[in-house]
Amino acid sequence: MKNLKVIAFTHKHVDLKDLGNLVICNEELDARLINLKNSLDIPEIFYIATCNRVEFVFYGAHELTDEFITEFIEKMNFCVPAERLQCYLGQVTRYAGMDALNHLFRMSCSLESLVVGEKEILAQVRRAYEKCREAGFTGDFLRLMMDRLVKTAKEVYTNTNISRNPISVVSLAYRKLKEIKLAENPRILVIGSGETNQNFAKYLKKHKLSNFVVFNRTLENAKNLAQELSCEAFPLAELANYKQGFDVMITCTGAAGSIIDNTLYESLLNGDTDKKVIVDLAVPTDIDAEVLAHHSIHYIEVSGLQAIAEKNIQERYNELEHAEAIIDANIQEFLPIIKQRRVEVAMRQVPDKIKEIRATAMNEVFAQDLNNLDPQARELLEKVINYMEKKYIKVPMVMAKEILVKNAEFEKN
Repeated sequence: MKNLKVIAFTHKHVDLKDLGNLVICNEELDARLINLKNSLDIPEIFYIATCNRVEFVFYGAHELTDEFITEFIEKMNFCVPAERLQCYLGQVTRYAGMDALNHLFRMSCSLESLVVGEKEILAQVRRAYEKCREAGFTGDFLRLMMDRLVKTAKEVYTNTNISRNPISVVSLAYRKLKEIKLAENPRILVIGSGETNQNFAKYLKKHKLSNFVVFNRTLENAKNLAQELSCEAFPLAELANYKQGFDVMITCTGAAGSIIDNTLYESLLNGDTDKKVIVDLAVPTDIDAEVLAHHSIHYIEVSGLQAIAEKNIQERYNELEHAEAIIDANIQEFLPIIKQRRVEVAMRQVPDKIKEIRATAMNEVFAQDLNNLDPQARELLEKVINYMEKKYIKVPMVMAKEILVKNAEFEKN
């Protein structure tokens, strides 16, 4: 277990706006992880990025020193200036061994989320793992760990109240939006058609809003969301030409910096002078600071939801103890499974070793004696050796499993 490591940048120590510098787009992820694995000799790894965390989970015999983490970040080619790199180094959270395992269980069960009890984190972790598994970046250990993480999270969400009436970032933003008096069936400009905006826009439609228009960098993705919302879709490059105005802007893109500057914002206003609503769920934010400085806006952003999230944590505090008990029980069940798997992997070599010994004995050590045997005696000897070979292969495997079971029972007592 000591080889399990996590390098984490989360909302607990890093400003959400700064987390955007560590987000890797899907098109570049494989190449960067291949470079990292090869350069630092990391056997298994997967990468998780959400709106409030960026984490690298890997299995390898590496000490999480400042020097190693610095080299790790450099190998990921984040293009972060040297002085900023040192700042991130002071904000990183490191986990190793059992601490790493406990952290990953708690994270997957949403105990360490911005909003405790949000089920989205489990789906995000699973997708992140699956992407890296399909690319060949994970192995036996992370596979077993993910199976147990999923099992544990489902138990927590089913057997506790921690996820009842869950409050995700999307629902938090919607609650803030409901506090604002909107025009009847307001014009809603949706910029970005990723998962966050999909959820938010569908939530609005569910509450009887229908006047949408969607812009996205990839037109096909924009059309998919627009079809569900029964509205028009345009490529993001056409945003500057949009002259229909808006009442509410919902924006969440994967851009590395702001995409709505003051000039573009005034163009989108198209002469309107009333106070607009902007729901900016991007990390880093999509709205340039100059826009906020020059215009009166109801502005809702991810970082502004933290105070609400902290209140929700307090409301759900009574469920944490129950959830942690479920996690602890699953970890205790998981440890013997890992030990057994190690033995199984190690014992894979037993059949080949026994066959090598047999071949050496019959073809070299006792070759001359065997040649002097009559055919019947040789046939009988072959039967005896085949029988013993099968038993020799089976016996140590069975014994090893029995020892593991007895050790597990002894540790429980």
